[in-house]
Amino acid sequence: MAASIESLLEEISADSVSGQRFNVIFSLLHSDDKEQVELCVGILERILLALGPVTLAQSYRVELQGGLTHPNDTVKILALTQIGRMVEHPEASTEILNNHDILAATICCIGEEKMDVAKQAIQSLSKLSHSKPGLDKLFQTDLLKVMKDVMATSDIIRYRIYELVVEISSASPISLGYCAKSGFIAQLLGELTGDDVLTRATSIEMVTSLAYTQHGRKYLAQQGIMDKVSNMIKGADTDPFSALYIPGLVKFFGNLAIMDSPQQCNKVFEMALDPDPAMIGVALDTLGLLGSTVEGKQVFHKTGERFKAVWLRMSKIAGAGATELRVRSLHAISQLLTLQPEQQTEDLLALTESWFLLLSNQPMDMIRNISTQPFPELHCGAMRVFTAISTQLWGQKLMISTPSFMEFILDRSAGQTKDAKDAKFDLVGSLVCSSTAAEILGSQHYIRLKSYLREGPYYISAVAAVSTEGAD
Repeated sequence: MAASIESLLEEISADSVSGQRFNVIFSLLHSDDKEQVELCVGILERILLALGPVTLAQSYRVELQGGLTHPNDTVKILALTQIGRMVEHPEASTEILNNHDILAATICCIGEEKMDVAKQAIQSLSKLSHSKPGLDKLFQTDLLKVMKDVMATSDIIRYRIYELVVEISSASPISLGYCAKSGFIAQLLGELTGDDVLTRATSIEMVTSLAYTQHGRKYLAQQGIMDKVSNMIKGADTDPFSALYIPGLVKFFGNLAIMDSPQQCNKVFEMALDPDPAMIGVALDTLGLLGSTVEGKQVFHKTGERFKAVWLRMSKIAGAGATELRVRSLHAISQLLTLQPEQQTEDLLALTESWFLLLSNQPMDMIRNISTQPFPELHCGAMRVFTAISTQLWGQKLMISTPSFMEFILDRSAGQTKDAKDAKFDLVGSLVCSSTAAEILGSQHYIRLKSYLREGPYYISAVAAVSTEGAD
C-alpha cells in the first residue's frame, strides 16, 4: 500500500492535481494503518501548501472539517494548519466564519490530549480574532458556550483557553474588550487568589503576558491588580508553598515597571522600604531583575531621589541584618551595577559609578569587609559585586587605587568553599578578559591574574601542599 501511495505522489503535481485524485488521497486517510495515514498527510501537506486559501475554503471544507475529528493527531494538525492559512485571507476567512461546525471543532481541538494539536488550534483561532467579524463570531454566538464547555474539561484545558484569551486580548484594546465582556479575564484574575498554589503560579504567568501591552497594563491597573498582588506577597511568609509563585510575582512587577513608566516603580520602591522582610525580599529580587537591563537602569535613574532612598536601603541591608536578605541585596546590587562592554556608554558608566560610590563613604572597603565575614554566601555575593564593576574603567581604577586590593584578589586562601573559589575565579576571569585591564592595573598585576586564570579556581601551590603534608 505504501509503495502505491508513493507512486501516486510522483504522479501528482501541485498545480495539476485533479479534484478526483485529491479526493482519493483524502479517502486514504480513513484507515487503521498508521503508516499509510502519515504518508498521506505528508503528501497532502505538500499539495495543500500550493493551493490558494480561497480554493481550500471553497472546495475542501468538508475534508478539513473531517480532519479535525480524525483519530490521528497528525491529521488534526494538518487540518488546523490549513484553517490557520484560510483565516488570514479576507475572502477565505468569510467562508470559514460561515461554517459554524468547523469553528466549533477547532475550539474542541484545544481540549485534545496532544499539546501540538491544542497549540495549533489556539494559533488558528487567535488569527481569526484579528478581525471584528472573527471576534463577533467567537464571543457573540454560541461558540462562546463551546469555549466555556471545553474550558470546564480540566485544569490543564482551562489554562489553554486562558492562553487563547490572553493572545486575543493582547492584539488590541477592542479585542481586550470582547474578552473582558465574556468574563474570561475576570475569571483568570480570580485564579490569582485561589487556594491552589500551582494555579496561582500559572495564572500569574498569564497575567504577566497580558501586561506586555499598554492597553493590557491599563486594564490591569483599573482592576486593582497591583493591590491584589501586594496582598499575596504580604501573605507569602505564612505560606510554605509561596516559593512556587513568588518568582512569577517578581517577573510581573518587573515587566510592569520596565514597560510602562517610572511611576510604576513606586510599588516596588514601597516594598523595598517596607519593614516586612517578605516584602523586602521580593522587592530586592524585582529591583535586580529590572536593573539587569539598560532600560531598567534608565527607568530608575529617572525617578531621582526615590531610587536614591531605595539604593541606600539596599546598601544598609547588604551591610547588616538577616543573611538571606543580605545575599539577595548583594545580588541585586551586582545586577544593577553590571554593564556589558557594548552597553558601556559614557552616560551609563557615569550612572553605575555614581551608584557604587553612593553605597558608603568607602564602598570598596565595605564590599571587601562583607566578603571576609564567615558566611560563604556573603563572600560570593560580594565577589559578584566586584565582578560587576571589573569590566568598567572606573571600577578598575578604584581597584588599583585601593590599598592591597589586588593582593586580596590574588589571595587564594580567602574563601575555601567551591562556590567561593568559583566566584573569585569569575572575578579574575572578568578582569583578564577586559581590554583595559592590562593598562589600568599594570603589567605585573595583569600577568599574575593571567597565571591565576591559567592555574584554575582550585589550584594549590607546591609550598602549601608540602605544609599540609607535614602537618599530617
